[in-house]
Amino acid sequence: MLSFYSASARIVNSRRAVTECMEIALGENTAGCSLIIMHASMGHNFNELLDQARLHAPDANVLLASCCGVIGREGVSESMKDIAMMAIKGNEFGVAHTDDFYGHNAYEKTLAMARELKSTTPGIQMLYFMGSGIDTDNQAVIKACEEVFGSGVTLFGATSSDNMKGFINYQGVNDRVYTHGAFLVGFADPSLSVETQATHGFVAVGEPLVVTKTSGHVIKEFNGKPAWSEYLRILGLPADSTCGDTIPVGALGEKLPEPLASEYRNPLLLRVVTSHDGENMHFATSIAEGTPLWLTTRDEALIFSEMDHMVQAMKNRLTGKQVVAVFHADCLARGRFLHNRIIKEELVSRMQYPFYNESGYCPPWLGMYGFGEFARLGGINTFHNYTTALYVLYR
Repeated sequence: MLSFYSASARIVNSRRAVTECMEIALGENTAGCSLIIMHASMGHNFNELLDQARLHAPDANVLLASCCGVIGREGVSESMKDIAMMAIKGNEFGVAHTDDFYGHNAYEKTLAMARELKSTTPGIQMLYFMGSGIDTDNQAVIKACEEVFGSGVTLFGATSSDNMKGFINYQGVNDRVYTHGAFLVGFADPSLSVETQATHGFVAVGEPLVVTKTSGHVIKEFNGKPAWSEYLRILGLPADSTCGDTIPVGALGEKLPEPLASEYRNPLLLRVVTSHDGENMHFATSIAEGTPLWLTTRDEALIFSEMDHMVQAMKNRLTGKQVVAVFHADCLARGRFLHNRIIKEELVSRMQYPFYNESGYCPPWLGMYGFGEFARLGGINTFHNYTTALYVLYR
């Protein structure tokens, strides 16, 4: 039976940051620690993070993703020196990973990881995925996982990020750090189940951009014009703008069919652009020609009210269940004033408090500000952007 422990810290020295998290989470009782998952902001030395974790738990698999801030049971932190950790004891899981993970090969790479897990770890009922948030096709990730495990398996997780620049991000596995890697964790503890849900709180503005030329996840033209230039023009940004400049203001919405829109309490599923090659924009999922995409803007009141509704709905579904851990992926472009730490602390406290146990403690919690989130919608594994996505593991 798997058991979960978490901690987070803001410490400049990368090795000391890992040590403090291990001490907070496990004390001196690191025996039996079999899996460590870390999220760390861009100011850390990722090789040192991996190395120090393996010093403390030499028999554990150690996984790492870069992010733009962390959320732990201690709350939210968005400095350049943040770290959050989930330490797991028990053996009912498997790990697979890959390098050279891009949009054009996301399906093949994920399929290979999923097949490896299937062959080495019987009884997998849920999958935790983390991959590069730059140049990827996350719908292909879902397709590959479901081809191996079936649509009944729940896929949760996120894509790693940088400090909202869209330049480079990191993934780490044991003793290696990658910039275009990915990993899958298959949980096979029959006593565990997971609830997932996501919400964004954005609204459409203006007329849509119509995708008129595309190849897989790459948009080449909007409205018959070169995609990147047209996108910047509509946003009112100069021609030398980067993807980081567009992320706060450039969320693109795909229209959801009913009844998914009713369940989501929003008619749009959002997408972020984290890389481009000249005029070609790398979308977060594959997209068909003729698809209309709406520009959107944050509705601050809606962000809070919809997040409250989501948490209450999840809490209702968990009545009578024991929450053992929460994984959490949040978009780095959320909050009333984007980078206002106080408001984000308010948002996080309102999502965590309902899951406190009877003794008044937050369950083990591992969250990050990344580039994208996986959560079920309409009972289907779905990739989201610009959301808060919660993954509650329970018995």
